[in-house]
Amino acid sequence: MGLLNRLGFAFAIALVLCALTTGHAFAQGNFETKAKWAVLMDANTKSVLFEKNADELMPPASMSKLMTMAVIFRALKDGRLSMDDEFSASVNAWRTGGAPSGTSAMFVPLNKSAPLSDLIQGIAVQSGNDACIIVAEGMAGSEEAFSDLMNAYGKKIGLKDSTFRNSTGLPDPDHLMTARDLGKLALHMIDEYPEYYHYFGQKEYRYRKHVFYNRNPLIYDTVAADGLKTGYIRDSGYGLVASAKRRGQRLIVVVNGLKSKKERRAEGKKLLEWGFRSFKQWKLFDADETIGDALVWGGTKRYVNLTGKGDVSILLPRTASRKIKASIIYEGPLKPPIKKGDQIAILRVTTTNSAVNEIPLYAAEDIGEGPIWMKGVESLLHLAFGWIL
Repeated sequence: MGLLNRLGFAFAIALVLCALTTGHAFAQGNFETKAKWAVLMDANTKSVLFEKNADELMPPASMSKLMTMAVIFRALKDGRLSMDDEFSASVNAWRTGGAPSGTSAMFVPLNKSAPLSDLIQGIAVQSGNDACIIVAEGMAGSEEAFSDLMNAYGKKIGLKDSTFRNSTGLPDPDHLMTARDLGKLALHMIDEYPEYYHYFGQKEYRYRKHVFYNRNPLIYDTVAADGLKTGYIRDSGYGLVASAKRRGQRLIVVVNGLKSKKERRAEGKKLLEWGFRSFKQWKLFDADETIGDALVWGGTKRYVNLTGKGDVSILLPRTASRKIKASIIYEGPLKPPIKKGDQIAILRVTTTNSAVNEIPLYAAEDIGEGPIWMKGVESLLHLAFGWIL
């Protein structure tokens, strides 16, 4: 706790036994956006700095292509695909997403093939619907089967409110996401696939006789975004998922439901600039430092020590008091076996002006199952006193 005292924090940790909950947004003051749906997140602390209708389902349009890319990148990382693999443009891909469709297209000729390296750039830079369908059919046999892969992947990484029905984001009444889930997906792409993330910031791509320019306006702006994706369909209006890094701090913005490209650019930039200007990061714990512990039922040890993943930092409004209060929250008591590195709790940090950070906590050690007699003793203790010992 010496580090906290040097920072001048008043800090207390309380043990709380309850179900895990999702992140909260900071007190947002008088900040407003024209976007119907919006989220601003900090990539390092995973804090939500601003939200507006963040858990309301909406058509994500081409922003959902981030999940298409996630499925592709996962297959590349696992060795199930290579950049040299070739996929052919079927009649369905050509008609639904190619030149005849009148939508954003990479213009792969009918029955011609293209290497995956080209198709990835066609999706990231040009938002090619034909490229998405070509890869979806090549990987899964049909776009419907590919959407099953998207849904499974989404559930695995915690996108609990999103449903995918195609690889493109073209209109479908059941193809829906939330702004919060889009932000989580962008964070996942940045954290999980750093070797592929650069495609989202690529400004230009040449394919055959075509020259495509990235549709994300913020990568050309003074805010200096380096990805990710725009989207538009009539039902949702203009939307954007973008990320920018400044002085070591990375923010992710999601806006949707805007009236024009100009408005989309202005509102995305405004949120990012506000985030960089209004918040500051503070380190609470060093990497591998024990933060607290959690109660274990029937294990070889009664408590398991908890740590963060690397340094544990929080983000606070620059005008906030540095007096903070923290609670370790988990669904307990925990049952063995517990493996070192398992995420089993969160550290919820609250300031006097209701700014909230939630940081994942992980088991610092293995805990095996204890003898049967120990479980009996602990059950009696629970009946007599509850889980307060």
